[in-house]
Amino acid sequence: MPVALLALAISAFGIGTTEFIINGLLPELAADFNVSVPAAGLLVSGYAAGVVIGAPLLTIAGTRLRRKTMLLALMVLFLAGNLLSALAPTYGVLMAGRIVAAFSHGAFFGVGAVVAADLVEPAKRARALSVMFSGLSLANVLGVPAGTAIGQAFGWRATFWAVVAVAAVGLAGVGALVPSHPRPQGQSLLRELSVFRQGGVWPALAMTVFGFAPVFTVITFIAPMMTDVGGFSPGAVPTVMGLLGIGLVAGNLLGGRLADRAVLPAVYVSVGALTVLSAIVAVAAGNQPAFIAAIVLFGVAAFATIPPLQTWVLDSASQAPSLASAANIGAFNLANALGSLLAGLTVEAGYGYAAPAWIGMALGLAGLAVTGLVTLRVRRQALRADADDQKSARSFTSSGLADPVTSDTGTARR
Repeated sequence: MPVALLALAISAFGIGTTEFIINGLLPELAADFNVSVPAAGLLVSGYAAGVVIGAPLLTIAGTRLRRKTMLLALMVLFLAGNLLSALAPTYGVLMAGRIVAAFSHGAFFGVGAVVAADLVEPAKRARALSVMFSGLSLANVLGVPAGTAIGQAFGWRATFWAVVAVAAVGLAGVGALVPSHPRPQGQSLLRELSVFRQGGVWPALAMTVFGFAPVFTVITFIAPMMTDVGGFSPGAVPTVMGLLGIGLVAGNLLGGRLADRAVLPAVYVSVGALTVLSAIVAVAAGNQPAFIAAIVLFGVAAFATIPPLQTWVLDSASQAPSLASAANIGAFNLANALGSLLAGLTVEAGYGYAAPAWIGMALGLAGLAVTGLVTLRVRRQALRADADDQKSARSFTSSGLADPVTSDTGTARR
């Protein structure tokens, strides 16, 4: 794989750490700002909402830029957002910093996914995406546990200062390793927007929203679920988060290989496993060994969904992929916002910290239903295309332009 993918993975590591670190620091943030844990959980939803809004806006704003220039600008914005978060004197300023950082998130992954796919031959696109997104999953193995431990030991601000340092390394990596290709010929705002008039893009985005929503429904309140339901000590949270991260890394790589073989079947397998494991996490929440096993497998299923879902969107918008790719990153984070919001409402209603996992199961079923509708649509299009081909062949033959001696099957007429 090209070394430029390493630069994208480093940046993804910093972005992933920022996105997921809040889940391990909710008790500390709630205590420092004197808000409830569910209110602190809105920092997760706020970040996700920032991605949903920022992804298309910044991608549109950068349509005239070279892709490398766009990636560098986005990493500068990401660094600034985390700096604001580290210095935040109030909950509102912290939310603002999260949103600023989130604005760069979707556009970076959207443009970065196109760059990654272009660096390799078509048969290896999903694996190239999985390499880039491995930075996101490694953030859960290294960044989130380390950040949680730093936050518990030195205060949550120290965690954001560490992310600022990682963002600086990512910025330097993109500058040094990503090739600076000319802006693609024919790229324009109108062409990028035109893909949303194609029937396949919107269903693909819906697949992502509902197929990925169970992830944050389950993990938004994983820290209090462990301590209040499972009886884990606060010090065990970083260790379990690290094990979850190992599952995410494995799932991301597995999803890439499955998607390179067959994209839609990979979606069924990963989203189906995520749905079942959401229910298992809910049942196992009170049993520590069972919960650890379930949450690791949940991590495998969670990030196994990313390469096939992202590849399907790229396939659905192959003529103008940048905006559609960024929109799909927004769809992932709309899923995050939806999942964390429903999780918070469930906890606020008094159903306990394990109950959101059942909501995750329901969302996963919705994701499978949407995928089924997409599959039916693809099959109908294939049948219609076959029918049109046969009609064209019959018209060609009846016009007298076909070989008068042999038919289209190559056999002599009698």
